[in-house]
Amino acid sequence: MSTVEQGGATVPGPPLPVLPGRWTARVARAEGADLDLVHGWMQAPHIDAYWHQAWPRERWHEEIAGHLAGDAILPVLVDLDGEPLAYIEVYRVLRDRLAGHYPELPHDLGVHIAIGEAGRTGRGLGRTLLRALADGLLAADAACTRVVAEPDVHNGPSLRAFEAAGFRPAGEVAFPDKTAALMIRPRTPQDMPR
Repeated sequence: MSTVEQGGATVPGPPLPVLPGRWTARVARAEGADLDLVHGWMQAPHIDAYWHQAWPRERWHEEIAGHLAGDAILPVLVDLDGEPLAYIEVYRVLRDRLAGHYPELPHDLGVHIAIGEAGRTGRGLGRTLLRALADGLLAADAACTRVVAEPDVHNGPSLRAFEAAGFRPAGEVAFPDKTAALMIRPRTPQDMPR
């Protein structure tokens, strides 16, 4: 795992979340079935409406390969009961465009989430996954004290899912392509390493 120096301390790249029970997470590959899955999902209208990345397959290969070669974003596929459910990007805020838009801490982790099949949205899976994902990232990085997200302010279902998963609104962030709602899920006493 690569690292970066931040104020004299070494900050590793984003970790793979530790997910419980029916959930599994693994690093996405930049080829084969993983690439086909991510590329196909990104063409879906419910994802493209907010991700704006309905790119050709070759560009998705470059995107995932670039993430795998760096230490800013970890591309992850999440399964529920052995069936692919979502594409997740786990990122270190200090290496992301979100850095500087709020008083981030060196180990803050961020997430982007896309539930692949439109028919699996609106059924509570997103909020359940987001809760497991936040818990799993806090478990994977003992130095991380909060997980953040920046969904589009117009994406009501996503905002409700983040809030139901324990994320709290912390203002808005203006990006060139969207106005984002900064959502923060702090570590709680229950999340403390044992």
